[in-house]
Amino acid sequence: MTRQNLILIALAVAISILPLFMFSDGSAEFGGADGQAEGIIQELHPTYEPWAAPLWEPPSAEIESALFALQAAIGAGILGYVLGRRHGRKSA
Repeated sequence: MTRQNLILIALAVAISILPLFMFSDGSAEFGGADGQAEGIIQELHPTYEPWAAPLWEPPSAEIESALFALQAAIGAGILGYVLGRRHGRKSA
């Protein structure tokens, strides 16, 4: 492994772990854009009634997070496969 690869791996690990130590006191509130949008809508129009509801809600936030990670992994796998195939066809 080259020195440049080792530096890039170390940077990726640092970027992944550093936020855990920066906000370890529990002061960070990590919320999604859906929750923020719902709060703003309630401020602007308190009588608003949503016209759609989810078909299924996961039983816990951990399961919701795991499903989101699974969706991202499947998308990354498909993207990697397609790009790899295109690169292989070009070089062949």
